[in-house]
Amino acid sequence: MPVQATVRTTEGAVQGRRRHGHTVFRGIPYAQPPVGALRFAAPAPPQRWEGMRQATEFGPAAPLSLPVDTGPPQGTDWLTLNIATPDPGATGLPVLVWIPVGGYVSAMSSDPMYDPAALAEAGLVVVTLNCRVGAEGFAFLDDAPPNRGLLDQIAALEWVQRNITAFGGDPGQVTVAGQSAGAGSVAALLTMKPARGLFRRAIAHSVPGLHSTPALARQVTTTLAERVGAATPTAAALRDTDPWQLAAALTALNTGLHAHRARWGRLTETGTALCPVIDGDVLPETPWTALAGARADGTELLAGHTRDEFRLFSVMSGRHGTFTEHDAHTALELLAPQPHGPDAYRAAFPQAGPEELVETVYSDALFRMPSQKLAEANATAGGTSYLFELRWAAPALGGILGACHSLDVPLAFGTLDSPIGTQLIGDEPTPEAVALSRELREAWIRFVTTGDPGWPAHRPDRHLTRVLDTESNTLPYPEEASRRIWEDHSPAPFDLV
Repeated sequence: MPVQATVRTTEGAVQGRRRHGHTVFRGIPYAQPPVGALRFAAPAPPQRWEGMRQATEFGPAAPLSLPVDTGPPQGTDWLTLNIATPDPGATGLPVLVWIPVGGYVSAMSSDPMYDPAALAEAGLVVVTLNCRVGAEGFAFLDDAPPNRGLLDQIAALEWVQRNITAFGGDPGQVTVAGQSAGAGSVAALLTMKPARGLFRRAIAHSVPGLHSTPALARQVTTTLAERVGAATPTAAALRDTDPWQLAAALTALNTGLHAHRARWGRLTETGTALCPVIDGDVLPETPWTALAGARADGTELLAGHTRDEFRLFSVMSGRHGTFTEHDAHTALELLAPQPHGPDAYRAAFPQAGPEELVETVYSDALFRMPSQKLAEANATAGGTSYLFELRWAAPALGGILGACHSLDVPLAFGTLDSPIGTQLIGDEPTPEAVALSRELREAWIRFVTTGDPGWPAHRPDRHLTRVLDTESNTLPYPEEASRRIWEDHSPAPFDLV
């Protein structure tokens, strides 16, 4: 019989349960369900409750726009969070807030890959959250606030500031963290005025360069609205559309993005039609320009990427090993910085065939260069940046995946036995995998606790990077050829062609 634990929040009392070495509380609302009159609105403060609220089950995720069966709808209380704490009666423990957003189309804090047990048992209070994604969070509607998914994340961080002391955490020692679109969320939070003062440090793995202009975002949303029979791209027209029907329509749109290449250009290469919008208000500009232009303050930042970011997508799509010279030409023209980027890539990688060129430019444009340039911009803004590259190759599928996108997540959480962990690493992790997982996890813990992961900072004049491998080393930035190609180019918002 699990031992129960009780904590009183500003909205009411919650009852969680003790696990080996830590205590968990799940499904606590940080805002009201964004449905009915609140659908497509900014997050509304949570309502108070009387008596004891059971906090032992994860809250439902917002509708996911994924090309897989996500199961039947689980409810509409999408804006909840979970807490794992070493001891609710403790004081001053460092706090890690994990944003589990993928592709801006999914956010599932219940994913076993994000099990916080190892981090909580090491002394961190770990918060994971659900937020709006897909159309609910990022459709650009004329009569609704943009970037609602980011506003949800800010509401969750405000809840943490009000309540984390009751769970043993220190509100002055909060680190916000994420990978992929979660890292893109972190990058946005670094520069959003309402997020100032809500966290002290940031961890961003595989930062994507995904932002849209209002013109492009409006056309994408118009297309999506037409698919569900809405007359206009407005909250009023879409409010009565079933959320799961709208999510399914976005899945279909994402699957067929290449059909819109002539009008939507670079966006069609991302697999994601909806992403944060540079709207001039909620998100005034990209994180890179805001930090580099001193319109946002730097912070303590741990950023990094994997060596073979794009390999996961090329293998999953069945394209790995099939790329042609035409594919390489198209990728370079769409994704390399213009006007000289395509020629610069061919000059920098003279022996590369079409396969290597495609994987290099996709990895650079979508994740590697946005991550590296975020570290540089943060340092320029007065912050301290630490950079890493994961070079260790996933053992699964005979090593074909390389050091692919997402491999770093189960390593950092120590969840090698989670479904994704076993898919990438295998049913029986090797001693090298276990040791590397411990190294990355301990770097996280040091950084969240002290602001220093254990290697020298990445400075504009010394691009030192921790290269994580069977034998890790601190080296000059390993993707220097790509860095030079992108040196004078920051990731720009996608726009209409």
